[in-house]
Amino acid sequence: MSMRAPIARARGLGSAHEGVSHWKAQRLTAVANVVLVLWFVFSAATLSGAGYEEVRAWLRSPVSATLMILLAISVFYHAKLGVQVVIEDYVHHEGLKVASLTALTLATCALGAVCVVSVLMVALGS
Repeated sequence: MSMRAPIARARGLGSAHEGVSHWKAQRLTAVANVVLVLWFVFSAATLSGAGYEEVRAWLRSPVSATLMILLAISVFYHAKLGVQVVIEDYVHHEGLKVASLTALTLATCALGAVCVVSVLMVALGS
């Protein structure tokens, strides 16, 4: 017995089967953000009052640089997932929805790339 309405069966409409993976990705990045932000806050607290050279020396550590890059990627991906849901739910004009989702993807990728390059520049001494 199907739970779908007869008109939905006739049109072939139904679930796109992408909601669960999107939900899981959002929850996974949320958990990662909690861990990474706590690490960052603790690290920033221990570096309070330190000068640029001390912070740069801290960031030269492979562990610190890697965790900072993971933090940037996780935060921007999580933000993209959240804003994507808002756009999909509240933007009803299809052209505007596609343009908004494209702009969102480009913006989050660009900002994430800037963060990663900035961390690498400071860590590698450029």
